[in-house]
Amino acid sequence: MGEFSPLHWLLVIAIALLLFGTSKFTAVGKGIGEGIRNFKAAMKESAEEKAGEKKETKEEEKKS
Repeated sequence: MGEFSPLHWLLVIAIALLLFGTSKFTAVGKGIGEGIRNFKAAMKESAEEKAGEKKETKEEEKKS
């Protein structure tokens, strides 16, 4: 009784499309995509900064 079958999900999606229209879904999809891209870019930038800090620390240790 409490489980959703694929038919239930299709019905929910169809009702949501009728209520909100396709333009809202495309806008939401675009926003999610941009959010994921921004998150990945921030993670990459953070990793590069940490790698740079480790490199600087090792260079300072070698000078000592």
